[in-house]
Formats: sequence, C-alpha cells, structure tokens
Amino acid sequence: MVEFRAKPAPGFVNPMGTTHGGWMMTLLDSAMALAAHTTVAKGESYTTTDTNVRFLSAIPTDSEELRAIGRVQKRGRKMITLEGRIETIAPEGMAGKLFATGTSSCMVL
Repeated sequence: MVEFRAKPAPGFVNPMGTTHGGWMMTLLDSAMALAAHTTVAKGESYTTTDTNVRFLSAIPTDSEELRAIGRVQKRGRKMITLEGRIETIAPEGMAGKLFATGTSSCMVL
C-alpha cells in the first residue's frame, strides 16, 4: 500500500466551484502507479494500460488535506492490477469520507 497526502489549491477549481475531477484523477493515477512501482524488480519498468475513476462526492476547494491510497490487487508476470481511493484523514479506527475510487492496470516491461 502507498499513501500520500494532498490539499487542492484554488487553481484547481472547475466551473461549478468545486475541485476539478482532473486533479482527483491525477492523485489516483499517482497513488496507483506508486503502488505498482513497489512490485518491480531491478531492470523492470511498467506503463499504465488503463485507468478508471469513479467520482463519489465533490471535493470543496477549501478542503482540508486529503489522503490518496494506492494498493496492488495482483502482480502477475506481465500485468499489475491496482486500486486507489481519495478520502479525508480520519481518526484512528474510523473511516474517512470517500470522494473517489479508481482501478488501473499496468503492463510490466
């Protein structure tokens, strides 16, 4: 699992006044790609073959810091399948509010 934190900047506002979906897609893509990176051996690399994102809730532009999580679902010989999520940072043992989820596949080169 890979986790990092980010806070949307005012420059990422869409015409509806919320954080642009492209910002969320970038966070998910980065988290999932970093999770894939944890599985590659010396001399291997990878490239994304597909990414799907589901937007569950708008992120207010004045949002607090969020966490992006990437997990490896399966590492095969030629493919890595991944999942990701963006959520609020919640106290230990509590679930954070979920804003977006994603899945991705990477080809091992």
